[in-house]
Amino acid sequence: MRKFRIATYNIHKGRGLDGRRRVERIARVLEKAEADIIALQEVVNHEGRSIEDHQASYLAERLGHSYAIGETRKHLGGVYGNVTLSRWGFELVRQIDLTVVGREERGTLRTDIRVGRHLVHVFNVHLGTAHRERRRQANRLLDADLLRAVDIAGPRIVLGDFNDWTHGVVTRTLSAEFHFRDFAAHLKRTRSYPAILPLVHLDHIYCDQHLNIVKAAFQRDRVSLLASDHLPLVAELTIEE
Repeated sequence: MRKFRIATYNIHKGRGLDGRRRVERIARVLEKAEADIIALQEVVNHEGRSIEDHQASYLAERLGHSYAIGETRKHLGGVYGNVTLSRWGFELVRQIDLTVVGREERGTLRTDIRVGRHLVHVFNVHLGTAHRERRRQANRLLDADLLRAVDIAGPRIVLGDFNDWTHGVVTRTLSAEFHFRDFAAHLKRTRSYPAILPLVHLDHIYCDQHLNIVKAAFQRDRVSLLASDHLPLVAELTIEE
């Protein structure tokens, strides 16, 4: 069995609960998580400014990881969207638009990462805040260019900020269509947002039956409670060699 660690974390553009934008705090949170594959949401990347302003590059360099960016829109001249960090290289990077007309731009970043002899397909998602919007996005995830893509040969992991306040439409869709494992069943505490006084469960991880869940938990410590309005969800998996 090969063991590896994954995480999902909405970093809120690096802005903490104290109102300060300090991506260095995000780096410290991720260093403590020690995850091999990390899905980040709400990441801002500006070229030609300080190293911290290109958040994906800065965090990847701090961790010694590779990075892939899935742009959903521009932000003050920079690139804004999802970022996946990986201890291993990417064999495929693909951004897929999940935007619903009239709503904020959304997307999922697919990255194919080889873990041992297995090619793992990682879908880093950030879904909308409205129920009808998420219903359409849940159905979109079933399309032939997403979770049913013909070039998917290995196990799939879907993780990110689902904005699903309850055991909602996305969870039901993934469970019914793919029989995905829901990591919530392994959490002692599921509420993670807002970080300092968590009321709802927005951040989720799902995976194929081929992957075994060892443990999962939200990372709660002094830095993570301040660094973003979300907490990182960290999990350990095993896969047959």
